Order: sequence, then C-alpha cells, then structure tokens
Amino acid sequence: MRWLRAALPPRAAGLVDDYERHLMSERGLSDHTVRAYLGDVVSLLGFLHGVERDDTDEARPGGTDGLDGLDVDVLRAWLADQRGSGRSRTTLARRAAAARTFTAWAQREGLIAADPGARLVAPRAHRKLPGVLRPDQAGEVMRASAAGAAERDPVGLRDHALLELLYATGIRVAELCGLDVDDVEFSRRVVRVFGKGSRERMVPFGQPAERALRAWIEGGRPGLATGSSGAALFLGVRGRRIDPRTVRKVVHEAVETVPGAADMGPHGLRHSAATHLLEGGADLRSVQELLGHATLATTQLYTHVTVERLKAIHDRTHPRAQ
Repeated sequence: MRWLRAALPPRAAGLVDDYERHLMSERGLSDHTVRAYLGDVVSLLGFLHGVERDDTDEARPGGTDGLDGLDVDVLRAWLADQRGSGRSRTTLARRAAAARTFTAWAQREGLIAADPGARLVAPRAHRKLPGVLRPDQAGEVMRASAAGAAERDPVGLRDHALLELLYATGIRVAELCGLDVDDVEFSRRVVRVFGKGSRERMVPFGQPAERALRAWIEGGRPGLATGSSGAALFLGVRGRRIDPRTVRKVVHEAVETVPGAADMGPHGLRHSAATHLLEGGADLRSVQELLGHATLATTQLYTHVTVERLKAIHDRTHPRAQ
C-alpha cells in the first residue's frame, strides 16, 4: 500500500498525513490499528482519485484531488470493487467501518459539508467461533511450561510466567508486552493493564500465576536485564521489552506439546480464559470488565462458544442425541 499512498494527489496525501496524526495523538490507538485504518483510507482515496498501476508498474493518478466527489455512491462503489476482488465479508465490514470513521473526522474538520459514511451500510462480518483449549488441556500447557521453568533458565522462567499470566487474566498480547514491573501488585494479586484507547483496568490473577511471576522477577529477569530494559516486566533475550511476535511463538510452541489441542496464539488463550470463566459461572458483565471489552456485545460471543461446546458434548454423550 506504500506505492498507493505515495501516488495520491498532494491534497489527498496531506489528508492522510493529518488523519494519521489524529489517530496517533488524539485517539491513542495501537500502531497495528493505526496501520489498518490508514491502509483502508488510502485504498478509498486511491479509488476516489482513480490511482492505479499501468503496464509499466508505475502509479497513474486520476484527475481529482482532496475529497472532491466523495459521496455515499463512491463509498458503495469502492466496497463493490473490493468485493469483486474477492475480499471477505469480514474485510468489507472492517473497511466500511474505517471509511465511516474517516468521513466523520473529515466532516468535523470542515473538509466536507456532509458525512457520506453515515448513510453507508456494509455487510455484517461472519463471527467465527474461536478455537479454545479445554480446561484439562490448559492445565497440561501450564504443567509443561512449569517443567521447563524448573530448570531455572531465565527464558524458561519468563515463558512460564507469561503463559500463566495470559491464561489467568485473558489480557491481550499487546497489553502483556506493555506491562512494567510496577504494574504487578502482589499484595492484591492484580495487574494494572492499559488496553485499547489507553483505558486502564485492574485484572486479578491466581496463585499459580503469582508463583510464576515471582520466580521470573526474582530469578529470571535479572539474567536477561540490561541497561536498555527499563521497567519492562517481560524481556527478550537481548534485554529489551518483549515483542508480540516472540510471545506468539512461545504460545504456539507451548500449545503444540498438548495432543489434540487446537493450534493457537495468545488470543486463543484469551478466548480460552473467557470461555472457562463463563463455564465456571461468571456473569457476562464481569467477564467484560476483565477482558476490557468496550461493549457487552463483544463479550456475548463467548456465550455462543459455551453453547456450541455443550451441544457437542450432548451430541457425543446423550443416547437420544442422534
């Protein structure tokens, strides 16, 4: 998408730069979310201005500039073009949402007289039921990582601590990577998390996570810490704050040790934690608070997960199920 952004007419390119500053400074979104929003907006503006590649693989701009001509018909045509290119319903729904956010900002800034995104209706994304671990499989993952930590190797202690914390709290991988040592309150067994939009919440964890965290902080972290470590709770092998890619690798490899477990990353542990909380009797509102969901509708997805699991058990075990 870099070539397309570079090929936009000057006014349109300037709008993208302004919008990027708005997303980063005023809305407090993560780098990943900002990139996704910008990619969708650049795609829309490229469609609006007729920017495309010719046979020489060079960008060829159209004849308009800025937001001239942007209306709901253009938005619909852009989405139709995306659908014709094979984009999924989920992608179309995300791009429509990004377009609505952009046009609302443009109207507030006085760049357009009316907001065409307010009239845009996009197909609902299919909400796939996430793969989750069974409670016994989650226990096997933690026991296997505990065995690795028993060697007292700093990386093994770190991996066990982050696995325990991810499953105990259901926090996002970006939230885990952003934790500082002082964010852990052992006296109350809670961790202070800064979620999407810099929203702060306190999430409790249990004794297994406490033991793993203490072992990492006292016996593992000093072995990896360097002058560039700062206050970061979890560190990479070079002493800097751990990155999401490393955490995903740790989770994938840990789950692979359990026969029959679905392949998953940190988000799979988050799904598993939420599902197990609901199956254990937690109410939706409490789970929403723990996970940091902005709306209860997002948390309600997990009720479908638990119902599907109950149906599968019923089909396997009840003599009159078939």
